[in-house]
Amino acid sequence: MNGEKPPKGCPNCHSPSGEFIPAHHDIASYNGEPFDVLLINGSSHRAGNTGIMTDVAESMLKELNVSYLRVNLNEHSIDHCWCCYAVRAQSCDFPCRNKSDDMHTFHQMLTVAKSVIVASPINWNSMSARLKIFLDRTTCLQNLYHLKKPGLTTGKIVGILVNGHEDGGIKTAMDIFLNFQQMGFILAPFGMYYRTHGAEFTSNEDREFFAADQLLNTYTRGVVSNVVEMMKLDLEKQMKERIIPVSE
Repeated sequence: MNGEKPPKGCPNCHSPSGEFIPAHHDIASYNGEPFDVLLINGSSHRAGNTGIMTDVAESMLKELNVSYLRVNLNEHSIDHCWCCYAVRAQSCDFPCRNKSDDMHTFHQMLTVAKSVIVASPINWNSMSARLKIFLDRTTCLQNLYHLKKPGLTTGKIVGILVNGHEDGGIKTAMDIFLNFQQMGFILAPFGMYYRTHGAEFTSNEDREFFAADQLLNTYTRGVVSNVVEMMKLDLEKQMKERIIPVSE
């Protein structure tokens, strides 16, 4: 849509104005400076229920005074994986051959950050399509182990946050974790948390519930704290040369 300011809501999908971002065509950039935590909001709704969870996580990171970068995936362009590996294993390498979208920037962030915290909604008993595409595009990092090259993510820490309207929380969290496990990430103790509202309620009621839910607030902060405490042990440095890659 064109104009000086966004309308009150999208006439097509009915998203509120808080979801709108200015149109842009620039590829994302990153200056390469080291930082502690990459915080990923994997929802298609930046300011929706998963956004509430991500906001709580971000406030906790600020409180703990650790450096972080927040990424809302719906603000970026990430192409489908080209599946180079299916043609020739050696073609799936790092850096990724597709440099025309934002994913090459996120690859850099994943290799530099000490830890990652991922938040996802539950879509059809699994993660969002946006997050699935993002994780598909990490294949080039995972394939380094098969190419007998040094892994760039071995020993990093991951935490996983999930919320949604109804069932599928633990499956979604495990689906996300399996991708990171294949890249050598270590799940923080009590590093997963999911919170659902319930099929007996309408989706219109979810946002008010999650925004006011003390349990979501407490446990989300707990996951963030656990990731940070695990990160402080510097297992990436201590174990990197001692870990034997076992990757599918």
